[in-house]
Amino acid sequence: MVERQLRRRGIDDERVLEAIASVPRERFVSERLARRAYADSALPIGDQQTISQPWVVAAICQALGLSGAERVLEIGTGSGYSTAILARLADHVLSIERFPGLAEEAAERLAGLGIESPGRVEILVGDGSLGAPDRAPFEAIAVHASAPAPPASLLEQLAPGGRMVVPLAEPGVDMLTLLTATDAGLERRTIAPCRFVPLVGEQGFGDR
Repeated sequence: MVERQLRRRGIDDERVLEAIASVPRERFVSERLARRAYADSALPIGDQQTISQPWVVAAICQALGLSGAERVLEIGTGSGYSTAILARLADHVLSIERFPGLAEEAAERLAGLGIESPGRVEILVGDGSLGAPDRAPFEAIAVHASAPAPPASLLEQLAPGGRMVVPLAEPGVDMLTLLTATDAGLERRTIAPCRFVPLVGEQGFGDR
């Protein structure tokens, strides 16, 4: 997967490649989908949510440019797969999940892999579009759901020089986008078209 799906498609951050290679993706999908775990596609995980395709997870992590010292805010824990990757790349990951059942299952998977522990990973249940203002600032924010616009609350929680990757909804497609907080303002760079479930919440697409 690393060579064929990631490196050949422009993922060249060795730390990201090593992190993805070290996480058993089949542990984050149902038994019936285990044979498809390493296909470069999204897979259902319950509650009409998905585990993102490996390339998308890698692209998000690479764009965040993590060195290992960052505090990361993750929006949309889902299966916990991306959380596991981020935990190998940063100092601390605070992940917010809307669905209590998914949050509980993700915590169990991470604990089973020895990843979830105090000081490394925390999973909260709540409105991810609002982030965690009481825990800000964050050097990096990864959003795993498409938003109509960059949520203002999340931008406010970025540390100076911090980066946020968020899929922005456009007609017919989502655009994975990197936003960087600079002294001159917010810099924006489009990474690639993608497809995500919608960000549901006060600063997303509202309650559904």
